[in-house]
Amino acid sequence: MVKLNKIYTRTGDDGTTGLGSRERRLKSDLRVASYGTVDEANACIGMARVHLAETEPRIDAMLARIQNDLFDLGADLATPDTGGVLEYEPLRIVQSQVERLEADIDALNAGLAPLRSFVLPGGKPAA
Repeated sequence: MVKLNKIYTRTGDDGTTGLGSRERRLKSDLRVASYGTVDEANACIGMARVHLAETEPRIDAMLARIQNDLFDLGADLATPDTGGVLEYEPLRIVQSQVERLEADIDALNAGLAPLRSFVLPGGKPAA
């Protein structure tokens, strides 16, 4: 379990951030941007869950699992596989997580008519 005593460290004031491997990267680095994007997606899912928790408990539970997987993905991205030995076993996305997500998508799509165009989010707060 990770314990965060402080949210700020001031070690990034020079425009860099630390990865799980202790390597420093520019905050504009594609890897850093990638796990930032994953965090944003996780936040959006959290907002959707606020609007689904009471009315759609099955979908809320599905989204909670996805949020957990997104934390794992962020940790995976923050710890590049350099082939070196680490002091700990880093979190990595595994095939079973991908398969569960695909099964969830298939279950949600099962009762829908085939899409004939892209769909814009809207109509309800959860969208």
